[in-house]
Amino acid sequence: MQKFADKTGLKITVCHFPPGTSKWNKIEHKMFSFISMNWRGKPLINYGMIINLIEGTKTKKGLKIKAKMDKKTYELKQKVSDEEFKKINLEEHKINSKWNYTLSKI
Repeated sequence: MQKFADKTGLKITVCHFPPGTSKWNKIEHKMFSFISMNWRGKPLINYGMIINLIEGTKTKKGLKIKAKMDKKTYELKQKVSDEEFKKINLEEHKINSKWNYTLSKI
């Protein structure tokens, strides 16, 4: 993100939901019950079936879900060195500074 901020000159504000609080995500919270109703009683035997059931979900008002399988492998426990971290122009927010911050051009 720092490279993007440097290239564009944009300030990038990042606000994460604290752990265990996905219910704060209004869209996820609103759609979860519809997804549950759509796949009720169906065996979830593979990822393809899960993706299809999620994508086949829509609300009474017509809100639809797009879903796709992310097959990328992500490395676990990646560490950012102190030297690398110092290269990030990061401004922590006063409220929940570990979850909310802004990156600016260096």
